[in-house]
Amino acid sequence: MKGLFSKSLSGKNATIAFTSFAVLLTAFGVFFFEGSKKTVAITLNGQEKVVKTHAATVKELLAELDIAAHSEDYLQPKANRKVTDNLKVIWKQAKQVNIVKDNEKKTIWTTAETVAELLNEQKIAWNEHDKISPTPQAAIESKMNIDIKKAFRIHLVDGGKEREVWSTSTTVADFLTQQGIELTELDRVKPSLAETIKKDGVVNVIRVEKVTDVVEEPVQFAVITKKDDRLPKGEEKTVTPGRQGLISKYYEVLLENGKEVSRKLINEKTVSEKKDKVVAVGTKESVQQVSRGSETGTEYYVTATAYTANCNGCSGHTATGFNLRANPEAKVIAVDPSVIPLGTKVYVEGYGYAVAADTGGAIKGNKIDLFMSSQSDAYRFGRKNVKIKILK
Repeated sequence: MKGLFSKSLSGKNATIAFTSFAVLLTAFGVFFFEGSKKTVAITLNGQEKVVKTHAATVKELLAELDIAAHSEDYLQPKANRKVTDNLKVIWKQAKQVNIVKDNEKKTIWTTAETVAELLNEQKIAWNEHDKISPTPQAAIESKMNIDIKKAFRIHLVDGGKEREVWSTSTTVADFLTQQGIELTELDRVKPSLAETIKKDGVVNVIRVEKVTDVVEEPVQFAVITKKDDRLPKGEEKTVTPGRQGLISKYYEVLLENGKEVSRKLINEKTVSEKKDKVVAVGTKESVQQVSRGSETGTEYYVTATAYTANCNGCSGHTATGFNLRANPEAKVIAVDPSVIPLGTKVYVEGYGYAVAADTGGAIKGNKIDLFMSSQSDAYRFGRKNVKIKILK
C-alpha cells in the first residue's frame, strides 16, 4: 500500500512540473514575440498614433490596420518600403472632387485639405476677384463640387463717371446686380441688360431724370394811339402809362447724366396782367401850310428822291420833331441845311408846296428827299431832276 501511494505522488509531481515548464515556455515565447515587434509612428488622415508590428512592409502594416490604400492616396514612405523600428508613416486618404471651371467640368482625386490647396495643387491660377464656391478656405469633402468663375476687367461708366471693375457675370443685368447698381425706370444702359459682357467691354449707365423748370417771362404791353384834336398835329401825350405783365412757363426738362437734352412746355400761368399804354396824338395842324400868295424867289434844279416814314431804321419823326406817321398827307422835304435852311417854304415841281423840315445822311448839296405817304409811291417816283423855288 505504501509503495502504491508513493508511485502515484511521483506521477502527479511530474505532471505539475511539465505543465509549469509549458507555461514558462509559452510565456517566454509570447515575451519573445512581442519583444521582436517594431515600433512605428503612423499618421492616418491627420491622426497620430504609435503601433507595434511584425509587418515586413508599409503595405502589410496598412493591411494590419484594415486600411485599403489606393494609388491616389498620399503615402510616405512608399508601400514597398520595409518596416524598421521607429519608422514614421503618413497616410492621407484621397477624396473625389468635381471642379467646374467656366462651365467645363472635370473629376479629380486629391489629398488637399482646403479648396485653396486644391487649386494650387492643380495649378489653377486665381485671385480675390474670382468667384469660387465653396470659398478657398473651405475644407475639402468627398464628392464636393467646386465652381470657379474667372473674373475679367470691365469699364463701367455710371452717370458719366468711369471706373475699372472686375466681373464674373455673363450678362449686363447680372453685372449690374453684382456691382450693386440700381436702375430707375428712366435710366438707360448700353449694351442692353440681356447682352453678354465681353472682356474689356464697356457698360454705360445713363442716368435719366425728368424735372420741372419754371421760367418767368415778361409780357410786353401794346401802345394804343388815340387822335386828339386838342393837341397840335403830331404831338403825343401819354394818357395811361403801360405796365409789363408777367407769365410763368412750366417746362418738363429731360436730363441725361445731369445735362439737359430736351425741354417741353407743359403749362403757362399768368402772374400779373399787362396794361397797355394809351397815347393821345394831336391832329391840330402844327405845320404851317405854304400859301400861294408869294411865289417869287430863287429857282434852281436839284436831284430829287422820295422816302416814307416806315422805312427800315426810320423813327417816323423828322429832324425838327414832326410826326410823319401821324400826318401821312403832310408835304415835307429833307434837305441839306447848309443849302436850304430848315423851316424854309419851297415849291417843288411835280410835288407842290412844302416845308424843309427834315434831313438825311445821303442828302448833301443840291439834293432833296420828298416825303410820301406810301412806299409804292416813293418807289414809283424814283430819282429825278426837278426845279425847286425858294419862296419868300
